[in-house]
Amino acid sequence: MNTLTKIESATPLPISVDDILAARVRISGSVVHTPTLVSQTLSAMFGCKVYLKFENLQFTAAYKERGALNRLLQLDEKAKKKGIIAASAGNHAQGLAYHGKRLGVPVTIVMPTTTPTVKVTQTQGHGATVVQYGEKFDDAYAHARKLEVEQGLTFVHPFDEPDIMAGQGTVALEMLEDAPEIDTLIIPIGGGGLFSGVATAAKAMKPDIKIYGVQAELYPSMYDHIKGANLPCDGDTLAEGIAVKQPGELTRRFVERLADDVLLVSERHLEEAVSLLLQIEKTVVEGAGAAGLAALLTHRDEFAGRNVGLILTGGNIDTRLLANVLLRDLARSGRLARLRIILQDRPGALFHVARIFDQEAVNILELSHQRIFTNLPAKGLSLDVECETRDGAHLERLIAALREVGYEVAPIEVA
Repeated sequence: MNTLTKIESATPLPISVDDILAARVRISGSVVHTPTLVSQTLSAMFGCKVYLKFENLQFTAAYKERGALNRLLQLDEKAKKKGIIAASAGNHAQGLAYHGKRLGVPVTIVMPTTTPTVKVTQTQGHGATVVQYGEKFDDAYAHARKLEVEQGLTFVHPFDEPDIMAGQGTVALEMLEDAPEIDTLIIPIGGGGLFSGVATAAKAMKPDIKIYGVQAELYPSMYDHIKGANLPCDGDTLAEGIAVKQPGELTRRFVERLADDVLLVSERHLEEAVSLLLQIEKTVVEGAGAAGLAALLTHRDEFAGRNVGLILTGGNIDTRLLANVLLRDLARSGRLARLRIILQDRPGALFHVARIFDQEAVNILELSHQRIFTNLPAKGLSLDVECETRDGAHLERLIAALREVGYEVAPIEVA
């Protein structure tokens, strides 16, 4: 395995467990102590004991309000009156907006134009002023720093501030107090604020605990830094909450010193993880929040036999996107399929095909004929049939039955 090189230094890290303990006292009663529960089904699937920390059950449906509140509570009176500004893909924004409104602090948020609608509307619903700018977090960040100077606001960084990291670290205090048998943590990394706080607290509580970071393959910024790699960092990832092109200047020091490894996960495994959590745990998790489970899907041998803690960091996913993810997962599993069948263009052709679907007890959802845009002879046509089966084996039986009577059949695969 390509493991990272540990960076040893006598220089203290920007926060200690004492800062995290102080943050817990500060924010106590204003954020939810979310449950840490064993998933029996996921444990059986992956050959390790899987513990889930349900941070998607926070009021804003994400852990980010921990760090946001810790930072807001330490503003001086002048800053509280003038207001704060931040750049965020959504969850940091909602945490600041919600607690800023509670505390009477004006909040302005700059969001990328690609931010899911649900995150924009929820942030506005908490009373914040939302400015949408640029396609990526880095574009929104640069614009927020410009407005900070122009309007005299206090900038609150989403990850690269000690108060933010300390607030996020309270997640680990709860996890390891509620489930002290956890010996491994898998932590999603965007900028690295959650990793910094959680790893600091976890190592103080259990020095021998194994800690892994996980990033989307499309945004391997911290992976590149730690591994000395130069992988491209761009694309339309499901995990937009960790789609950060530049790791934090402060947070990278925590990853260098405290991570046992940084892992990458594909978009397909992120989609599968979101679907599994909804099907098995009946809980809605956004792409970034499912990154830990995606790491188990990708690197299951690495974690066999261990007690693994996963943080379901957020549940703010657009409902239409969630529907697409679930339907694509059904297609990959064979429960939904689209078959292209070559027919002769004559009366009764569709009837004979439909009869085979009936014999195999397969439900037809949609039909589409193509006579014009095809390279078939003029008397031929292609028929696309979208259908519903019980599982992959049921689909294979249907295809075999069609081919047995002479039809040319090809499944249209999902990437």
